[in-house]
Amino acid sequence: MIKIAIYGKGGIGKSTCTANLSAAFASLGRKVIQIGCDPKADSTINLLGGRPVTPVMDYMRMHDDDPEHIEEISRIGFGGVLCIETGGPTPGLGCAGRGIITTFSLLEQLNLFEEYKPDVVMYDVLGDVVCGGFAAPIREGYAEQVLIVTSGEKMALYAANNINNAVRNFADRSYAKVRGIIMNRRNVEDEEAKVRAFAASAGLEITADIPRSDDIIRCEDQGRTVIEGAPDCEAAKRFLALAEKLIAEERSE
Repeated sequence: MIKIAIYGKGGIGKSTCTANLSAAFASLGRKVIQIGCDPKADSTINLLGGRPVTPVMDYMRMHDDDPEHIEEISRIGFGGVLCIETGGPTPGLGCAGRGIITTFSLLEQLNLFEEYKPDVVMYDVLGDVVCGGFAAPIREGYAEQVLIVTSGEKMALYAANNINNAVRNFADRSYAKVRGIIMNRRNVEDEEAKVRAFAASAGLEITADIPRSDDIIRCEDQGRTVIEGAPDCEAAKRFLALAEKLIAEERSE
């Protein structure tokens, strides 16, 4: 099973990359689960035609009880991707990281992975925080690999460096390891050189180079990924190439 957590600076395009990579895996015939780990609960919306799934924490507040079936807190999206959002506490009244921990515990109770038997699990994690509940996707066997999304912008690279260092600090705890970088271009000056310099200094591979694309914007306005809405565009080809690379690596292990 391929188990990946996507991290990066807030607003850098993690959800875009995660949803498109999930869609790419699905289009290659893989059974995929995507779990959005952000109180905004918008990670999977472009796999669902723009119609959000009810977040787990919202469901538990509305019903004052745990769901008994995974169907109560999930929806099937493009390519058969099972979409789940952790959600978070009422704003100002709780810890978002606690929402992730609560959701993961619930998914274990529901035997999600044993029952659904996915080939790929994708975790889209809030911002650049790798502590407490936000570290949950990379510990205890959930994710095995981390992909860090960055552009050539100063703060995006700063966050990417912090995430890489934090994950490395957990190396002796059998946490997930950083697989590489997704360069999500913003067309800033000398962007490629800046990202490649960071990758070299950190000893990381640039696993994918995603162009700044009007196709992505147009498809997201329609509630779709480019894998669904513009499969022949360059961005879609890059996501498919990354999915194929990760599948090939799993086969060779």
